[in-house]
Amino acid sequence: MFTLHDLVRHSIAAFPEKAAFSMTESGVVCETLTYAEVGKRIKKVQHLLHEAGLVPGDKVALLSSNSPNWGVAYLAITSAGMVVVPILPDFSPSELTHIISHSEAKGLVVSDKLFSKLSKKTVDNFDIVIRTQNLRVIHGARVSLAEQDSVRRGEEIPPTHRASGPRRAPRPDDLAAIIYTSGTTSTPKGVMLTHSALCAQVDLSASIFPVIDGDVFLSVLPLAHTYECSIGMIYPFARGAEVVYLDRPPTATVLLPVLATVRPTVMLIVPLIIEKIYRGQVLSRFTANKFIKFLYRLAPIRKLLHRMAGRKLKGVFGGRLRFLGIGGAKLDGDTERFLLEAKFPYAIGYGLTETAPLLAGAAPSQVRLGSTGPAAPGVELKVENVDPKTGQGEILARTPSAMLGYYKNPAATKEVFTPDGWLKTGDLGCFSPDGWLYIKGRLKNMIVGPGGENIYPEDIESVLNSHVFINEAVVTQRGGRLVALVNFNKEALEARFTGWQRDFDKWKEGVARDITNWVNERVSKTSRVSEIVEEDKEFIKTPTHKIRRFLYTRRTQNPKNQK
Repeated sequence: MFTLHDLVRHSIAAFPEKAAFSMTESGVVCETLTYAEVGKRIKKVQHLLHEAGLVPGDKVALLSSNSPNWGVAYLAITSAGMVVVPILPDFSPSELTHIISHSEAKGLVVSDKLFSKLSKKTVDNFDIVIRTQNLRVIHGARVSLAEQDSVRRGEEIPPTHRASGPRRAPRPDDLAAIIYTSGTTSTPKGVMLTHSALCAQVDLSASIFPVIDGDVFLSVLPLAHTYECSIGMIYPFARGAEVVYLDRPPTATVLLPVLATVRPTVMLIVPLIIEKIYRGQVLSRFTANKFIKFLYRLAPIRKLLHRMAGRKLKGVFGGRLRFLGIGGAKLDGDTERFLLEAKFPYAIGYGLTETAPLLAGAAPSQVRLGSTGPAAPGVELKVENVDPKTGQGEILARTPSAMLGYYKNPAATKEVFTPDGWLKTGDLGCFSPDGWLYIKGRLKNMIVGPGGENIYPEDIESVLNSHVFINEAVVTQRGGRLVALVNFNKEALEARFTGWQRDFDKWKEGVARDITNWVNERVSKTSRVSEIVEEDKEFIKTPTHKIRRFLYTRRTQNPKNQK
């Protein structure tokens, strides 16, 4: 399978009666589409797009929350040879306007809620707008009402004279998707991925963790994120598995009944989800009183407690979980140690939007603490400009899933590729003697200490974030000293100190001093924090929930900008 057109045809023919996409509502599965039914809906969407005059190569924006029809629309657009532009729901209205204009999208598939974020001027520029919920045309198409009724009934409608160009199946090297990154420091850039790049992810994923008959994926991450789209939607669809979607954000209240009902075998998550579970459900119980806290510090007892907690956590996840894939950011070390000692079936992958995304990974039976695993089969990784003291350098990659470049941005494309075709990831890392990759942090985030030493703020933030009183932290430099901006965990404070909000200012200095000492006992001498500064509001994040670091590093480096 070299194109998504090939992939769709194969899966519909091979698994017609199997469940492909399902939807939950209030924790109960309310809709299930078989592969054959997905095929019919794909034809409906393609007919509407063709009859609106769109042809292969035209861009179609996809702006919707997760649902079976998101996958239908994505596969319909790409297998027709058009270019899908998946847009993260959390982009601001101004960012949406920029992305739609920059991508030159002629069509739009959109959910009701997100449609309201678009201006009338933006909507009027589309040749066609299709509603995600029922795949009906709501704006601009040259399709009659009678034809739309026929399409909804699943009837085949022959092409009419209105189609303005040829129709053909896409080729492997054709552009399939433009994915706009939610950069922490810049305007979103459009990553161009071909059919062959996306289809290569199927074999890369299967080489690390094969899908088996009866696998059920539970999707909790935005489908517009390459991680969820490639590995959580395209891969299972290629292998005949079922993917179940939530009708609302995956809070604990929403997720728990769904886990019990769906009993997934595979899930993909970002570290934030499992870190919250660990701190709220595991760590809080093992530090509830001084005696248990003392026992928890003893390694043999800690491992035993983790095994017991791990068995309970598997039950919470439904009891069938085979693979919990974690990616998208650095996982807190204490959380990973718990997962490893609990023998929980997790694995950490590494990749980029620019590589569709997978570059390295390992199966749960192979995981090593702190490593993302070796390069995936067919992928080459190396480090460049290596620091002789640490053995760390920038990670470079060569992969069949590499992007063509950034859409309409040749300067940025040239900057990210070496003359001989290696993609510069911007990540710092090193390899073990047998080729396992260890990520240290982002090159642009690295702080150079007073003595010229390299300091990685992500490592310090990982320690800070493991403290029971801290939700999130950003480490930056001010006047040659390391400063930690922290957002306190108010629920933990309230549990420990009754009436903390009233008296917080009185003892905040003491709490900050205790946290500083606690952190500095766990980091290297050059990474010690000099000051804890409260960040009262939640950190501002990108649509992929990464902190917009530059807003805070700039403020500490320019005192006049401080609140």
